Amino acid sequence: MLAQDIDHLIEILGQIIDEEQSNNSPLGYFPALYRKVTVEVKEKIKQNYFEDGPRMEKLDVGFANRYLKAYYDFKEDKEITESWKLAFDAASDNGAIVLQHLFLGMNAHINLDLGIVAAEISPRDEIYDLQNDFNKINEVLGSLVNDVQRDLGKIWPLLKLIDFLAAKFDEALADFSIDIAREGAWTVATDLAFKEKSRRDYIANLDSRVERFGQKIYRPGWFFRVLVKIIRLTERGNVAKRIEILR
Repeated sequence: MLAQDIDHLIEILGQIIDEEQSNNSPLGYFPALYRKVTVEVKEKIKQNYFEDGPRMEKLDVGFANRYLKAYYDFKEDKEITESWKLAFDAASDNGAIVLQHLFLGMNAHINLDLGIVAAEISPRDEIYDLQNDFNKINEVLGSLVNDVQRDLGKIWPLLKLIDFLAAKFDEALADFSIDIAREGAWTVATDLAFKEKSRRDYIANLDSRVERFGQKIYRPGWFFRVLVKIIRLTERGNVAKRIEILR
């Protein structure tokens, strides 16, 4: 099921959250956070925050539809991108923490999907007209970091201690969500806006690179593996409860 407009998108995300929450599945973490960001984008469009509101809704819905298609194709055992497969497969790993699930989803969606959709919405020279609004949407996406920190404070009793011990890790995650989204996805958008024959190969190579980056999130070095285990042991509630906190 793909969204027709932003209101339909918010409705579909709500349905996915409800289903995965009832299944007690980590697949509900990412859409729980994503829905809140989508509601914020809708409000920004109403407030004329963007230079071109209708174009931004088209971008937002097209962007989200790549996630929705990957999600429903995964459910039907169809072939999907390597980046999304890694994110969805991690849902069956009881050792992965909430933050890993969220950033695996963000990795696939921002580093792969965002630039592709931007180039589709604004091909060739039109891509440069999109740049200001593209940066503004990334500011909204960057708010995911603050949402993660606030909501995970309710899930991890030892969050302050972990933030102290893993200050560089926390900073790296913030840099990932903001800097890579803004710079990396825009580079992809401007590259793809002028590509035709080599477009498929470019996306396939990009997907492989994004998946490899995701592996670093999913399987970090030994120090952060220890921290992940500590976090996992101190996470409160079951999966359904954590989804409720995120939503």
